[in-house]
Amino acid sequence: MRRQSSLVAAVWLAALVLASHERVAVVVAVTLSTASRWIVDEGGNRVKLACVNWPSHLEPMLAEGLGKQPVDAIARDVAAIGFNCVRLTWPTFMVTNDSYSSLTVAQSFQRLNLTESLAGIRVNNPAVVDLKLIDAFKAVVSSLGESNVMPGWCCGNNDGNGFFGDAFFDPDVWVDGLTKMATIFSGVPNVVGMSLRNELRGLRQNTADWYKYMQRGAEAVHAANPRVVVILSGLSFDNDLAFLNSRQVSVSFAGKVAFEVHRYGFSNGQEWCTGNANQVCARIAASVARRALYLLDQGWPVFLSEFGVDNRGGNVNGNRYYGCALWTLQGSYYLREGVLGLDEVYGVLDWAWCKPRNDTSLSRIHALQRPFRGPGLAEAAPYTVLFHPVTGKCVVRRSLMQALELGPCGETEAWTYTEKQQRLALRDSPLLCLRAEGAGRPARLGLSCGDELARWRLVSDSKLHLAVNVSSSSGGGDMLCLDVGPDGRSLVTNLCRCLSPDNSCDPESQWFKLVSSSRSVAAKTMLAQLPLKLRSWKIRSF
Repeated sequence: MRRQSSLVAAVWLAALVLASHERVAVVVAVTLSTASRWIVDEGGNRVKLACVNWPSHLEPMLAEGLGKQPVDAIARDVAAIGFNCVRLTWPTFMVTNDSYSSLTVAQSFQRLNLTESLAGIRVNNPAVVDLKLIDAFKAVVSSLGESNVMPGWCCGNNDGNGFFGDAFFDPDVWVDGLTKMATIFSGVPNVVGMSLRNELRGLRQNTADWYKYMQRGAEAVHAANPRVVVILSGLSFDNDLAFLNSRQVSVSFAGKVAFEVHRYGFSNGQEWCTGNANQVCARIAASVARRALYLLDQGWPVFLSEFGVDNRGGNVNGNRYYGCALWTLQGSYYLREGVLGLDEVYGVLDWAWCKPRNDTSLSRIHALQRPFRGPGLAEAAPYTVLFHPVTGKCVVRRSLMQALELGPCGETEAWTYTEKQQRLALRDSPLLCLRAEGAGRPARLGLSCGDELARWRLVSDSKLHLAVNVSSSSGGGDMLCLDVGPDGRSLVTNLCRCLSPDNSCDPESQWFKLVSSSRSVAAKTMLAQLPLKLRSWKIRSF
């Protein structure tokens, strides 16, 4: 999310989370709940909400992009690029203030002199032009449902709209708006969650009022629509949930509460540009864990509802953040910060809402859209995946005769790794381990697994470098790190980069994350590909 001032001072935000269920082919009445840290369906199976934000709360009070493309086309694009969920924002005054709730789409755009945008809506979405704003919002929700997508911004510290009791933030009106929206969509099967408030902030924020009003809002939503998961945001622009470590929320219902957190490269200023990337990654990862992700260990789901980068690709601060850690669907706005048709460089789609803004950026998150583990996903015994964050790919091997390379995470084999043994081996062919062969040379599977070139350690502050010590073979103290070759695909080892406090180097190609998974793996193991005679040999590792 990019920061903006409050264009209509009394616009308060919440979000409907609309989602599609990967286990069904058509939209059915999906009811989600929580089971410890997981979001689950009626059968207790994990449902991973891979969402994109679609703003509908700015001054025109209409989902962005309807002047560029038909709403059905946008909804289909959401599903086609791998998202199963939309975080659809709305302004509270749309349902609590008669002067707004009585407006049609045409009247709303005419009052803002958005003539060109209105003309585009007449061409692309003529059916919504004369609808009341709330009915146009319903039409967007309905279109998302037809595309099998579940609907589950803003701000300044001094905009008078950041915290309960601010000049333009009446808690009673807010609760009234939550109740009305929860009631309106109580019978809509693909509305599965509701966020209470986007980015609480400002000088007046305090935990006492947070508990008072967020618990009240949660109770109001649950009473009006007990089907939906109620999502609670924290303080300081949704960066801080640390206060819950000493006192958890208290509501009358169970199995329906989750929390959300936001994180961007700019959340920590220019640290990614000015500091050593490994050190910054470690420091910020620890901060996010302390402020929010600790809740996972306490048995609460945490929804990372906003993160992203400048998708033009030239923002060093954002690019380095992305490797360590998509935010918004829209390519442009009707009106934002006084600018007509403002381009959203953090958006998934381009300015015309026709195609992805950056295919490379989008490919990074495809692996994360599919859950690696969770209730109902015990398709295999837990194993390790070698995930490469900057590409969104995993280490795979096509056959015994081919070198290791990066590929789709669904094609990975099962690896095992323990820090004590420092050995990366194939779980189903344990005699084969990962070995370094030298700087600039391919990393290979081998049978000799006891020497230094097969002992992999997690080094650097980020714990994202996998390295072997080559001192025994070279006479020096150098380390070789797992890396990606010049072709952007092959797996090699090179001298480790950025382990010293160098602020100018970029370590991202050498960052690998060891991820636990229980999804099914490739049926053909490496050992099975050996000639029959070799498979019967007694092979000793040394």
